[in-house]
Amino acid sequence: MEILNDEFEKTIGQSLKALRMARAMTLDQLATASGVSRAMISKIERGEASPTAVLLARLLAPLKETLSGFFAAASEAPSPLRRLGEQPVWRDPETGYVRRAVSPPGFAIATDLVDVTLPPGARAAMPPVVSEPQQTQYVWLLEGRLIMECDGARHAMEAGDCLYMTLSQGTVFENPGSQACRYAVILRKN
Repeated sequence: MEILNDEFEKTIGQSLKALRMARAMTLDQLATASGVSRAMISKIERGEASPTAVLLARLLAPLKETLSGFFAAASEAPSPLRRLGEQPVWRDPETGYVRRAVSPPGFAIATDLVDVTLPPGARAAMPPVVSEPQQTQYVWLLEGRLIMECDGARHAMEAGDCLYMTLSQGTVFENPGSQACRYAVILRKN
């Protein structure tokens, strides 16, 4: 797997601030809506702290944005081809999961494709995504084992399994195995 794109990671704070300002939210309003302290949001926006996936998802929910949408907006200009070496890669500092934005950016299509590698024993609990219209996704397990908790159910997945789910409830991704698991997320904005 490719090393993280340092330039892309540096833009996370700038992109978060731009999104917050585009939504006309103050730091205090975002702090109240997300449950994340004003000081932490400020550090992230200045590039002094690297947010975890869970923390970033909590910040994006009141801004009515998903991780996929956020990372797509933070990437380069439209091109119909996104080569492997051009795909932005981000590592969650808490769980170590690696997220690769595969879809070419900048097209008016309501689908994003993401490649995720979840380390052995890692668990990521994502908050609900509040959006209009409701967002859905497929999780297609390519390698390893994965336990998914979503839509009020628990699913033990093996390589090749594919799960459809909504993002309106919290979601838990857990790798119970001793090897990394790898899955594709196909996110659709209905």
